[in-house]
Amino acid sequence: MPETTNWLLVTGGSRGIGAAVARQAAAAGWDVAVNYARDAAAAEAVAAEVRAQGRQALTLQADVQHEDQVLAMFARLDAAGPLRGLVNNAGVVDTAQRLDEMSGARLQRMMGINVVGMLLCAREAVRRMSTRHGGRGGPIVNLSSAAARLGSPGQYLDYAASKGAVDVATLGLAREVAAEGVRVNAVRPGIIDTDIHASGGQPDRVRELAPGVPMQRAGQPEEVAAAVIWLLSDGASYTTGALLDVTGGR
Repeated sequence: MPETTNWLLVTGGSRGIGAAVARQAAAAGWDVAVNYARDAAAAEAVAAEVRAQGRQALTLQADVQHEDQVLAMFARLDAAGPLRGLVNNAGVVDTAQRLDEMSGARLQRMMGINVVGMLLCAREAVRRMSTRHGGRGGPIVNLSSAAARLGSPGQYLDYAASKGAVDVATLGLAREVAAEGVRVNAVRPGIIDTDIHASGGQPDRVRELAPGVPMQRAGQPEEVAAAVIWLLSDGASYTTGALLDVTGGR
């Protein structure tokens, strides 16, 4: 690949916020590696949109909770060119339950994808981008959630806890690698109109909760993506360790 490649890895990039990030990143001059866990066709559709904007695109299958799959994904990306940025977007939610109703398997899956997967991908990005490892620096943006502030009682306490861990990891890693050219920030979306709610068994959740948002509406994936793109940009060159709420005031 030519020296001009500018690879950004977007985990969970085949739908929702991740897909919106991929599209806007291409418009901002990034080549985009679209990670997906299962839906290859959706990931390839996003990659096609990236290519239509004149940028290179890859689709990379990996379930980020599994270290061997993460390592294989980064090895494939290494063959395409150097990593310049990471958006840790892959995440899951589950059906609404109280903690005393949740199974251990649910808790393991939630933390495995939302926390361990995020840490594994951030680790591999630091190994490639940090000046300590011979890199030239680069941005990492983690997708957290307003649930980390709100706790999601009676619904998604485990999800909220996982996003609280994302916040803490963002702050700690930002300080750990600040002198090594790597900036680490997080975006915390509120009620966003994506299909993650349906995957958690509540397809009407956005419509039901929107009136309680101060702005009286749900957000769109593109609005969250715009915040991510800014944090990736040189315009945010002095921003690290930030937790940016995109919540309509909620």
